[in-house]
Amino acid sequence: MTTTRLRGGRVFDPVNACNGEVRDVAMRAGRIVALDGRERVDEEIDAQGCIVLAGGIDLHSHIGGGKVNIARLLMAGHPCTPGTLATGYRYAEMGYTSVFEPAMAPSNARHAHMEMGDVPIVDHGAYVMLGNDEAFLELLSRGAQPEQLRDYVAWMVHATKALGVKVVNPAGISAFKFNQRRLDVDERHVHWQVSPRQVVAALARAVQEAGLAHPLHIHASNLGAAGNIASTLATMDALDGLPGHLTHVQFHCYGSEGPKKFSSAALQLAEALDAHPNCSIDIGQVLFGQTVTASADTMRQHPMADLARPRKAVLADIECEGGCGVLPFRYREQSYVNALQWTIGLELFLRVRDPWRVVLTTDHPNGAPFTSYPHLMRLLMDKPFRDEQLARLHPDVAAQSALREIARELSLHEIAIMTRAAPARLLGLRDRGHLAPGAAADVAVYREQADAEAMFTRAEWVFKDGEPVVRGGRVVATPVGATHFAVPAVDGGVQRLFAARGDRPLGVHPRHAVIGEDELCACCNGGRLFPWACAPRSL
Repeated sequence: MTTTRLRGGRVFDPVNACNGEVRDVAMRAGRIVALDGRERVDEEIDAQGCIVLAGGIDLHSHIGGGKVNIARLLMAGHPCTPGTLATGYRYAEMGYTSVFEPAMAPSNARHAHMEMGDVPIVDHGAYVMLGNDEAFLELLSRGAQPEQLRDYVAWMVHATKALGVKVVNPAGISAFKFNQRRLDVDERHVHWQVSPRQVVAALARAVQEAGLAHPLHIHASNLGAAGNIASTLATMDALDGLPGHLTHVQFHCYGSEGPKKFSSAALQLAEALDAHPNCSIDIGQVLFGQTVTASADTMRQHPMADLARPRKAVLADIECEGGCGVLPFRYREQSYVNALQWTIGLELFLRVRDPWRVVLTTDHPNGAPFTSYPHLMRLLMDKPFRDEQLARLHPDVAAQSALREIARELSLHEIAIMTRAAPARLLGLRDRGHLAPGAAADVAVYREQADAEAMFTRAEWVFKDGEPVVRGGRVVATPVGATHFAVPAVDGGVQRLFAARGDRPLGVHPRHAVIGEDELCACCNGGRLFPWACAPRSL
């Protein structure tokens, strides 16, 4: 049994109140272990001049499923849509060891797991999309009891082997199929006569009562629309104190002030987050250049089709479940809207007081490819560099942005929270995101540099389960990543519900609907399975 010790690095481990202290980190049998300083080790690595962090965790990155492959087809060969092999390599080189797909359609679950299983090195998992599926909307419409909704949600998580639940434009994707082109938080679906507020409240309660660790993952109403801060704040209120994670909030943080009727509402959202301790966010930062937007939100992707660059798009309906819209897009520094989006995301990072409720994301590939993370980290950690970039933008934005007056620079401690400790806590991964004895030996070592972008672009060493996968910035091993999924209690009555409706859940015969653990293992290239037990909570 090999024992490896990293000696003399500066360790940043916020979970265990370690903020840059020089100390050793030891690994054995895939776990962090405590060693006596005189204890013999098999391999000792000199980490002097380096910083040592737990492996990075990306809780929102589109890496598996149908829309990802559509994006790859539309942008063949472009680095904004790397294939599965390159995805694993690039994440590992940056020191990330776990990545989570945030939008798995139930009927696409097997394919999504197979595709994630084809991404080497990093562990993975997914959130199943609910809240636009006809079965759920019908239950809600006819006044189903909360326990029925809980059992339905728990069964869908169980059947798809998801880690959590995602709602995209609550009820809006379904409403789009009935020719509604907008659905605000308190408007009613023309057919089901339910509102997004009801959908969010019911799903958040079901997730809580089913005992899922990750709060309801919410893509709110009116993505990208001027003035949508009102919808975002109303969505937070709809939770009524229940936990909720609002995703890619940069796209939901727009006011309607100023001559162009498009403005930053970052201060309003930061203040609302302070007032709603039940809520957490990830940012979905926009960065400049070519990318592709891939979303289940067909209602909002449809009006954006004319802005696609290059001019091509795919809009698809997933029968009885949701939708899919994929549009190439180029964010430009001299575009007033794009420049303002860039500043809004950075303002949010820097205005929110509690880093434990903020996760660093670009909503890959929607705001920018995940490979842009090191650049984003430098923007957040280096005020002069940020000011240089701000000066290059559309002159109205550069002159008026509140970002000019924000002096805050994030510390390495705060970066470790936003990219390691906070996502692990929000996902309920108790043995990830920190370096205490017993934790998984997922460790990233970076050669310390003044330029944060250079430092975080390529790790000096990365260990996955205690084994080196990156050495000197180069991938040296490609193990199969593990799959994380939740194991809620399941009520057999849900199967009778499908039978009564004449449904084929997940698009297959009912006896094939549930993905078994043996099948999941096969889907995921034989990788290990990490089932996380749920602790049902009553309200």
